[in-house]
Amino acid sequence: MPKLEAPIPVLRIFDEAKAREFYVDFLEFSADWEHRFEPDLPLYMQVSRDDCVLHLSEHFGDGTPGVCLFLPMDGVREYQALLLGKSYAHVRRDICDQPWGWLEMHMTDPFGNRLRFAERKPEHG
Repeated sequence: MPKLEAPIPVLRIFDEAKAREFYVDFLEFSADWEHRFEPDLPLYMQVSRDDCVLHLSEHFGDGTPGVCLFLPMDGVREYQALLLGKSYAHVRRDICDQPWGWLEMHMTDPFGNRLRFAERKPEHG
C-alpha cells in the first residue's frame, strides 16, 4: 500500500551567507548537507530542527519567494524567548493569539519566504 511521508518544502534563497545567518545562526536549524554540481554553481542544502526539515535552493525554478510555511510545534513561547535573546534585527518575533486556536509567531526570511511557527492552544487540541 503506498504511504506518503511528511513533505519537505523547498524554499528559494539568493545568498548562501544570509541563508546560513538566518536559518542556522538565528533560528538554530542544523545544516544537514549541501550540494553543488560544480563549485561555482547554485547551492542546494537541507536544514532541520527537530522534526522540521527544509530544503533551501539557489536554483532558478526551485520555488518562488513569498511562500508561506505553517510550521506546527510545541513550545512557541520558549522558542520566541530564545530568539528574542539573539541579535538579529531584521524580523519581528511577536506571538499572535489566533481565534482559530493557535499561537503563531510570524517572520519573513531574507528572501521573502514567510514562516509561521504555530502551537495549538490546549483548549483547541
